[in-house]
Amino acid sequence: MTQSFDAAMRAFAPPLPLAVGLSGGADSSALLLACVRRWPGQVQAIHVHHGLQAAADDFERHCIALCARLGVPLHLQRIDARPARGASPEDAARRARYQAFEAAAKDSRVHLAIQSIALAQHADDQVETLLLALSRGAGVAGLASMPAHWQRGGLHWWRPLLRVAGADLRAWLRAQGEGWIEDPSNADERFTRTRIRARVLPALEETNDIGFQAIEVDEGASFEG
Repeated sequence: MTQSFDAAMRAFAPPLPLAVGLSGGADSSALLLACVRRWPGQVQAIHVHHGLQAAADDFERHCIALCARLGVPLHLQRIDARPARGASPEDAARRARYQAFEAAAKDSRVHLAIQSIALAQHADDQVETLLLALSRGAGVAGLASMPAHWQRGGLHWWRPLLRVAGADLRAWLRAQGEGWIEDPSNADERFTRTRIRARVLPALEETNDIGFQAIEVDEGASFEG
């Protein structure tokens, strides 16, 4: 079952200091705001500029302005996430993004050593990831979907919002009077994930309400998403 945004945040208890992966979208903006309110002075943000679309500069400017207003240290990472020939653009960007997160967390210039990194994927993302993995023939491994917690590179990695519906998350952020940047690629149906979001999920929700059900995942699962 899904849970409210506030309930998910109350249950979130990471080792501190904490860094939030901040894209500038609604999901990560809400997570950052909630974490800053709960752990003032213990939260930082990491923004990765992928260099893949013109809107990337707008994401970066939004993150800089948001973190300045919240008084949150922001670590900017610029990467070249272009995929190799025949490789998945999403997978290439994800791998490069995780490497950038780790590099920022281990940067010797960071004034508070980061112990945890929080990512803002939510329940809708979980369902999309499961369907995407299965569409690629992942089989049983694909059923593992995304874990809520794992450890890698001496860091704790968290997804505290995996049981929160995306609509509920955005409603919470609107109630705080906060805005966000919409990623144009979220409406680009050249990407398989976007087609799943636009075509498959609405049909499944109408038939089974699957879009409102959180998927429980063993924390020992290896798929990091």
